[in-house]
Amino acid sequence: MTMKNEKTSRKTVLKDVSRIVIKIGTTSIMKNESIDTDFLDSIAAQTAALLAQGKEVIIVTSGAIGIGLKLLGIPTKPHEIPIRQAAASVGQGELMRYWNQAFMKHQILTAQILLSYDFYSDRVKYLNLRHSIITLLGYGVIPIINENDSTCTSEIETVFGDNDRLSAMVAGKIEADLLIILSDIDGLYDKNPKISNDAKLIAFVEKITPEIEAYGGDPTSTKGVGGMRTKIIAAKITEKSGCHMIIANSQISNVITRLAAGEEIGTLFYADTERTSDNKTRWIALSKSLGTITVDRGAMNAMLKTSGLLPKGIIAVEGDFERGDVVDIECGGAVFAKGITDYDAKKIQLIKGAHTDDIEKLLGHKDYDNVIRKENLSLLD
Repeated sequence: MTMKNEKTSRKTVLKDVSRIVIKIGTTSIMKNESIDTDFLDSIAAQTAALLAQGKEVIIVTSGAIGIGLKLLGIPTKPHEIPIRQAAASVGQGELMRYWNQAFMKHQILTAQILLSYDFYSDRVKYLNLRHSIITLLGYGVIPIINENDSTCTSEIETVFGDNDRLSAMVAGKIEADLLIILSDIDGLYDKNPKISNDAKLIAFVEKITPEIEAYGGDPTSTKGVGGMRTKIIAAKITEKSGCHMIIANSQISNVITRLAAGEEIGTLFYADTERTSDNKTRWIALSKSLGTITVDRGAMNAMLKTSGLLPKGIIAVEGDFERGDVVDIECGGAVFAKGITDYDAKKIQLIKGAHTDDIEKLLGHKDYDNVIRKENLSLLD
């Protein structure tokens, strides 16, 4: 593992980066309420340069709603979800048209992928998505990903936070080495630079501590210091996935190629790239939980020693989940693991606290000794 210290340069930390996710916010794409075609051309040119170096690139783009509102003649950004959905439907095609034009100048094909959160909680859908993206990359195609705003309801620009968290989920699940988040800010500051002249840019974050999280603002709000709340959440996701993350200002000339080359621009969130986490474990850790199983301390200690979860150690069950769903596992009020259940919530209610030998008597059948097998378990830091 390459640990960062005063003598360790970004070039050293990023020297082996080969798969890069680039997230681009609405404020970077739009200029005077219209698409900034010069900016998109610059992104395409820099991406072409990375491809020529043998790197793989995935783009997560925002902007569909903003473009749609402009085309529909709606002057302000509405809160009503149906209007925003309609704007996204209108704007997404136009957004992709501009991206296609920018990349075709370099004879590079693009592929549109629209995602919602359930793609990350269904393992079959996740595997299909991952295989699709990897195949596209193999053909030199640039996947351009956006949240599926036209069909989602509660997620629309609130769950993902203008695609910050979406880009982190994508980076984690396709085993990217680096996530670059481009925005209208220079990086993470210790204070809001818009109102504090003495705000200092934090160039490097080795670990996301409570102090670092506090720079993101009130955890009950999506609005943080300099719009940082969702970006810090994104960094926590990439940290767990072994993927470095950089926040940088999109208006810096050739910012992407310069970042990939190791220039000290913006804020780098360091990740331990030697995490021993396979694809399945990573998928479980990042998936949406559909319930909670509370266990006693003995069960928790056994699971921490790579054992599965037996019904004997279960204290309580919450939620209406099915067999094969992902659930949180907690002890003493703290979630320490997530796992795929081999029994649904109603059956676990019947067998909780029971010995393994009693499962068949209580249910009339026994599928597994464990409620969650160790191979379907992901321990959280």
